[in-house]
Amino acid sequence: MLTRLSVSTDGDDHQFELRFASLFDKGRALAFPCDSTGRVNLDQLSDRARNNYFLARSAIGREFACPDVRRR
Repeated sequence: MLTRLSVSTDGDDHQFELRFASLFDKGRALAFPCDSTGRVNLDQLSDRARNNYFLARSAIGREFACPDVRRR
């Protein structure tokens, strides 16, 4: 299950997402809007999305794979 957290942004930010794939459940991932270099604007995320982002980052190698940047 892909969780996509949509946030309206300016520029090309809405064209990319930073995706953290689950290591154990194929098809499950957390995805966050980002720029083409993978930078997520934390100020534009909701509290829940921000918490999920920090959770995914802290669980790399345990629950999630290293993130990749994808075009939406």
